[in-house]
Amino acid sequence: MEQIYQKVENGSNEVRKAEVGTKMSRNLKYMKNNYQLYLLVLPALILLIIFKYVPMYGAIIAFKDFNPLQGIMGSPWIGWKNFEKFMSTPDFMDLLKNTLKLSAFGLIFGFPVPIILALMIHRIKRVSIKKNIQLVLYAPNFISVVVVVGIVFIFLSPVGPINRLITFLGGDSVSFMTEPSYFRSIYIISDIWQFAGWASIVYLAALSNVSQDLIDAAKIDGANILQQIRHIDLPTIKPIMVIQFILAAGNIMSLGFEKAYLLQTSMNLPTSEILPTYVYKIGLQMGDYGYSTAIGLFNAVINVILLISVNQIVKRLNEGEGI
Repeated sequence: MEQIYQKVENGSNEVRKAEVGTKMSRNLKYMKNNYQLYLLVLPALILLIIFKYVPMYGAIIAFKDFNPLQGIMGSPWIGWKNFEKFMSTPDFMDLLKNTLKLSAFGLIFGFPVPIILALMIHRIKRVSIKKNIQLVLYAPNFISVVVVVGIVFIFLSPVGPINRLITFLGGDSVSFMTEPSYFRSIYIISDIWQFAGWASIVYLAALSNVSQDLIDAAKIDGANILQQIRHIDLPTIKPIMVIQFILAAGNIMSLGFEKAYLLQTSMNLPTSEILPTYVYKIGLQMGDYGYSTAIGLFNAVINVILLISVNQIVKRLNEGEGI
């Protein structure tokens, strides 16, 4: 009996090997017949390897007491000491909380806005009005972060338009840029204003494929606009929403360094000091490259774990659909 089982297992292994060999031969044949496509992709692939994968070699300094004069290989190996140093520092939990809170609130409040904008724009029938609205919504994306932060400082300054309106209505002037409690709201609102319009493009592109016959049939059946959006528009953009959410959740630790650093003041540091700004200060301002690389590597690992975890959760809740 055991010999029979062994023969069956050997036979199944041979079948698998034959299937793999057949699949490989098909792939090689396809690549040979369509080599022009791979030549077209080759420059982008080379650039990706040079600028994305080759620099990963430098991450080894996170495990070394790096000295620029000794070089990466010449610097002494210290193992996990940089990571232990970071996790034992009094600022560790504050930095982690600030980063997670800012990212999580940005995801919660910022993710639905492009979807809502796309659904609203899609319902505008007059092409001229639609184009003008899109132009106004897309324009902030092309403004430099430095300019955006300058606008924020001007509007929220003690003598700016917002405080003038508050004092005109009988209130007291508010010091928005020095109060730690206002930092997250300022960051998230300015982020939504700058990027939500541009982010809605991908949803508008998907909504353009909605069949007019479905909309006409829904109108005949008496469906109002909200019912049409629920049963026609949202199912159309659902796959894109899932992918965008997974990517956004996976990058929850990857906040934009520039805006957070530019919005920082000496008074709002309790909430504005996040991992990217801390890495900049430790690495470039203080010159502790190994320690700052360890923090950046820790941040990247957390991002990868979140991306995989969120993807698996979404797949289970969404009938296997994910990245």
